[in-house]
Amino acid sequence: MTAEGLELRLQNVCDLTVASVRELSGLHRYDGAIQDLSPSGVSAGLARLGRAAVPDSHDEAHLAAFEAGLRVSLGDLGMHRRNPLLHLAALDLACYDRTYAPAKERAEARRSHLACWPEAVQAAVESLTEVPAPVAAALLPAAQGLSADVDPASGDVEAAAVAAHARLVEHLRSLARDGGDATALGGTALAALMGSAEGIDVDLTDLARRADDERQRMQALLRDACAELSPGRPVTDVVADLLRDHPDSGGVVAEATAQTAEVLAFTRERGLVPWVDGECRVGPAPKSRRWAMAMMSWAGPQEPDAPSWYHITPPEPTWPEQEQEEWLKFFSRTMLPVITVHEVAPGHYAHGRCLRHVGSPVRRILHSYAFSEGWALYCEEMVMEEGFREADPRFAVGVALSALVRVTRLTCAIGLHTGQMSVYDATLRFEHDAYLTGAAARAEARRGTFDPAYGSYTWGKLELMDLRERARRTWGSTFSLQRFHSALMGLGAPPLGLAGSILD
Repeated sequence: MTAEGLELRLQNVCDLTVASVRELSGLHRYDGAIQDLSPSGVSAGLARLGRAAVPDSHDEAHLAAFEAGLRVSLGDLGMHRRNPLLHLAALDLACYDRTYAPAKERAEARRSHLACWPEAVQAAVESLTEVPAPVAAALLPAAQGLSADVDPASGDVEAAAVAAHARLVEHLRSLARDGGDATALGGTALAALMGSAEGIDVDLTDLARRADDERQRMQALLRDACAELSPGRPVTDVVADLLRDHPDSGGVVAEATAQTAEVLAFTRERGLVPWVDGECRVGPAPKSRRWAMAMMSWAGPQEPDAPSWYHITPPEPTWPEQEQEEWLKFFSRTMLPVITVHEVAPGHYAHGRCLRHVGSPVRRILHSYAFSEGWALYCEEMVMEEGFREADPRFAVGVALSALVRVTRLTCAIGLHTGQMSVYDATLRFEHDAYLTGAAARAEARRGTFDPAYGSYTWGKLELMDLRERARRTWGSTFSLQRFHSALMGLGAPPLGLAGSILD
């Protein structure tokens, strides 16, 4: 295939993942535009996928996996018809907040993007005909937050955008009121959704068994760490005390900022990944993204370098006091350092820095969800093994609790989408198995309805841990974490089924 042919085939994939590649990959040719997620637009995009083979066999397999994933998610399962999150991501303006370009240029792109809102909302209303009521209800707050910084009095474009946004919110309200209750995709569909883009045939029964094994391993780690902290006391009591020790809403960002410097220094000192440069800032999440408690918004590998943002979502001051307290437990002094490892280093931020040095455009631009999240979760336990905060057993407690949340996601994703669990059942699992309470447990359970692949965090971690043991056996005395991690980072964020190519 010629360079032009490769670029066209890659562009066809990017055209179906506009919001993702604009922000995560830094493809700003999509600035000021919104992906056509109407039924006809999606069908036309799928029809353009696939051309001649790419000469590099790894890049060919990488690209083919993404094409297969799109055919399943948008074609076979019609996720643009049942999942409003795809449309909310398309409308989201927070992608223009980072300083990847001059302020005037970003402001013009943002206004052009806003000008597309009426047409995009029309496409969303046309597409979103199969949304289960619980999914619509769960995503209403995120939808309402999209227009938080849009002033309808500032011009015709803004006024039209706000009017269109109101139409979308009302559509979701009607779906939340009148839609069906069934949120399950079905086991076959879930396995296809998870596995197609990762180049792996997924066996949900085997994956559920692996999740059970991982839960037991993390429960043992938790028991041991709690016994070291407070011998003889029940684990639940120790955990409850630890989670109550947290900064207030105004102090979360300050503590996360200090921890960001700490994890960056540790990662550099140990050489855990090959590139840890750039600038990582810490601040509150944009209103449109406060459905997630913490996230990384990095400088994309295809854009000029600029600061990345570690976004934190403190509880809203308007919430009842009890709900604020429950939410703040997530940012306890036991959990927040683990979150910072995950989001910053050697997790997502460090991974994003490495992506900037990958040579292949396919590997720089197309990022596997399961690999990316699996890597960040793997890093939490890996830095513990390497001695991070080794004198403080609270970090091991945090690693175990974080892993228990993620493995419960995997169990609940399988349960919710095979019809074996209700949202209420999943909430109880998060309370019992992951020590979450109230609003936090309910949020995790509801997320499973609109993010069916959120079990990929644990799945990706388990695949990477298995691959690390294979690398130890294959490389023998030449094995090192630095070699293993550098080899993985050289692949970018590959589909899980291709990560093993580092051993060839």
